[in-house]
Amino acid sequence: MKLCRIKTTEGVKPAAMDADGHLRDLSGEIGDITAQDIGPDGLLRLSALELGTLPVISGTVLPFLRDFKRVFCIGLNFYDHAEEMDMAIPEHPILFMKACAVTGAQDPIIMPKGGQKLDWECELGVVIGSTASHVSEDAAMDHVAGFCVANDVSERSFQLDFGGQWVKGKSADSFAPAGPCLVTKDDIPDVQNLDMTLEVNGETMQSGNTKTMIFTVDQIVSHVSRFVTLRPGDLILTGTPPGVGGGHKPPRFLSIGDVVTTKIAGLGEMHQEVVAFDG
Repeated sequence: MKLCRIKTTEGVKPAAMDADGHLRDLSGEIGDITAQDIGPDGLLRLSALELGTLPVISGTVLPFLRDFKRVFCIGLNFYDHAEEMDMAIPEHPILFMKACAVTGAQDPIIMPKGGQKLDWECELGVVIGSTASHVSEDAAMDHVAGFCVANDVSERSFQLDFGGQWVKGKSADSFAPAGPCLVTKDDIPDVQNLDMTLEVNGETMQSGNTKTMIFTVDQIVSHVSRFVTLRPGDLILTGTPPGVGGGHKPPRFLSIGDVVTTKIAGLGEMHQEVVAFDG
């Protein structure tokens, strides 16, 4: 099932995408899509709906959850990305957080004030559907509601030139776009074999596959749950394949007016323009 939230002329409506790509209005069934709705019971109820009987709607895609909680990230989690950055393979998942709100698949990426090295990172997003604490790898997927396309937008100068932890370069407004839908895990036969691409102005910058992840989704969810109790609505970004701007020789970074297209097979795509900071 593909769940999203749509801004229509009648207000924000929860929706599900049918097999033909039409958005079906769920507002007769639920008021909105929240962290509570993506638990096992909520998804089971929604999956029983006959989407073809529901009205078709259109509008602007919004963040697919009304109440995202926290954004956790795993750094340096693709073998081929570690190679391009000439960095050692980590022994354990590198965990950090983004201290910014999740934005939607059509929302702009804002160049932060003073930004000089605005970079992209196509990532698989994992959405937590039920509380997970000290879960085993075998049980980890029981706590996952589904997946999405994400972009761990980064300002490399803020991240690397100002000392301390990476959060400085990861947390400006608009730096956590995710969408366009929450694709439930039953719709993805093998999450460890998904093609990933990112284009800037139509030019492919990143091309990879989740099969080259160092730590799998099961391993990541289990590992993070040892240190932090994961809650419904938490989002985990699982690392990026090769081709980030900082990995190019010479480095390439985003400029105002650039259009970023981020795609993952089976999960959809995001289209976002880089705009200037206004404030």
